[in-house]
Amino acid sequence: MFAAHAIFQAFSKPPITATYLVVAAGASGGAYYGGGGGAGGLLSGTTMLNTTLTYTITIGAGGAATTGYSGSAKGNNGTNSSLDSLVTATGGGGGGTSVSPGTPNVGGSGGGGGYSSTGAAGTSGQGNAGGTANRSGAYEAGGGGGGASAVGNNGNTNVGGGNGGAGSASSISGSSVTYAGGGGGGTSNTTSAGSGGAGGGGAGGALNTTGTAGSANTGGGGGGGGGNAPTSGAGGSGVIIISYVGSQRFTGGTVTSSGGNTIHTFSSSGSLVPS
Repeated sequence: MFAAHAIFQAFSKPPITATYLVVAAGASGGAYYGGGGGAGGLLSGTTMLNTTLTYTITIGAGGAATTGYSGSAKGNNGTNSSLDSLVTATGGGGGGTSVSPGTPNVGGSGGGGGYSSTGAAGTSGQGNAGGTANRSGAYEAGGGGGGASAVGNNGNTNVGGGNGGAGSASSISGSSVTYAGGGGGGTSNTTSAGSGGAGGGGAGGALNTTGTAGSANTGGGGGGGGGNAPTSGAGGSGVIIISYVGSQRFTGGTVTSSGGNTIHTFSSSGSLVPS
């Protein structure tokens, strides 16, 4: 009797097709006129969810800000976000430092270069490369971190730090929101610092100005630190949004509805549990 009931229950709750947006955490920029942090990787698509199973949701934490004047002061990578074992987005790559060789880190989107280094690569299908740093005499301008839809801009000592690459817009939540913008590059002089890319990227710092953190739950990269103010901006945390047609079939996250869809938004780690 019990076995028959279990079989009936399994067939009465068939799998559903769900749309997802998985955004990893952004990286921090490099300290002391460093490169901008790369945005977290962004993945969107559809997957089948078994309405009798629980799914683990992991939201990546942004890369911690760095400070100081040394080769170890480049940005910290963001951590991955994942929808159980089905989808994993890669954390952004840390921005390079003003200390030679200034090499940034690869990530979901790559960090902007420091010193005279080129920007790091992004992960194919998730993000883009960071911009190249520019050095001229005593002046330096970090490259912008890569974003989900565009590469980071190059630094230019006559203009300023490179702007962060733009993120990508999604309407999965019921309204258009842009995620995963790269952090702006810092600069050592009074020229403009790089602006953060659309989608939560933090601005870089100019002379005596610290980098700005990437926005929480956007996967935005943090800005590179400015001259005489060596602290960079931290990366923004990630986010996962899951949407499916019809009435609510799971609990977990913040649950809303739009256009006939049920939507689960996870701004912190948790579980998607059958209801």
